[in-house]
Amino acid sequence: MTDLLDPIELTRALIRCPSVTPDEGGALQQIEGWLDKAGFEVHRVTFSDDDTPDVENLYARIGSGEPALCFAGHTDVVPPGSEADWTHRPFAGEIVNGEIWGRGASDMKGGVAASIAAVLRHMEKVGKPGNGSISFLITGDEEGPAVNGTVKLLEWAKARGEVFSHCVLGEPTNPDRLGDMIKIGRRGSVSGEIVASGVQGHVAYPHLAKNPVPALAQAVAEISATPLDEGTDHFQPSTLAFVTVDVGNPATNVIPRQARARFNVRFNDLHTADSLFARVRETLDKVSGETGIDFELSLVNTVSEAFVTQPGNLVKVLSAAIEAETGHAPELSTSGGTSDARFIKDYCEVVEFGLVGKTMHQVDERVPTADLQALTRIYERFIGGYFATFG
Repeated sequence: MTDLLDPIELTRALIRCPSVTPDEGGALQQIEGWLDKAGFEVHRVTFSDDDTPDVENLYARIGSGEPALCFAGHTDVVPPGSEADWTHRPFAGEIVNGEIWGRGASDMKGGVAASIAAVLRHMEKVGKPGNGSISFLITGDEEGPAVNGTVKLLEWAKARGEVFSHCVLGEPTNPDRLGDMIKIGRRGSVSGEIVASGVQGHVAYPHLAKNPVPALAQAVAEISATPLDEGTDHFQPSTLAFVTVDVGNPATNVIPRQARARFNVRFNDLHTADSLFARVRETLDKVSGETGIDFELSLVNTVSEAFVTQPGNLVKVLSAAIEAETGHAPELSTSGGTSDARFIKDYCEVVEFGLVGKTMHQVDERVPTADLQALTRIYERFIGGYFATFG
């Protein structure tokens, strides 16, 4: 029988579930059984959308009302690649030299397991929440398109009348050692495509054509040359990077009709996706006026806006728990890519703290068992401090 208070045992059980996005792989089924046994009201919810696979998700709550503390995460994982490249099988959850090996060990089945063990340890000591509630919001497509997971699960929960006061997302936030870093926000991300259109023609008669390539090159250079900002108190400077320039022209004697380029912007809270597109559009209009080439600008993929959770009591309580367990105060950061916190922040204050992320998405992903135990103790300290502060 699984010891529900042991994060190592829970992590190994989750790793053994081959839950490569979008497959549930048995991971949510495991969690459903654990939380149901502990007295949680558990829901398994599947969402669908056009051109994306169906995704199973899990929501569970115990107690009622506020303060409503939520632990969020995902059980889906990226593919392991060639299993022959792994030192130990990617879905075996083996413990070797004090480390648990396997896909998802750090990103983020270990974090999910630690939060479950911490909540159940807290409840074993003090019982079910008398005032307020604790919930789990676990998705199955964070590593995929993120269409049928957290964003829809939050909408579903809101429609049911569920409330959230604060959330901890257990992503692997620490670069080198446990306790290094809390993520209090994330940069925004937006991708766009520029299509320059001219007139196709023979290279020997360029006056009969209108070449879009030099105009696009000019636009790319001018857009890239101007810094977006110098950063803010909580964010690094925003960056715009062109990732591809394509003509699709195999001939050497034909001036193409179109040329296109794609870019991505990682931006801070000085900007929005709309303001950045307006800035790019302004440059394109300028170059169009100078060259006579028409430009189209379109959005690629979904937009993530920048956000920051201002350091208040939520951050203070979590920081105190981390320092009490590790002996050092965590850095408050907004670095890295996107996460499901970009959806959660529309419902409540959210911070991210989990394991060390050095091996996430790599062959031989693994996490020290000592870190798993320490993270569980941090979460348990945090839960006690949370209800003492907000209860």
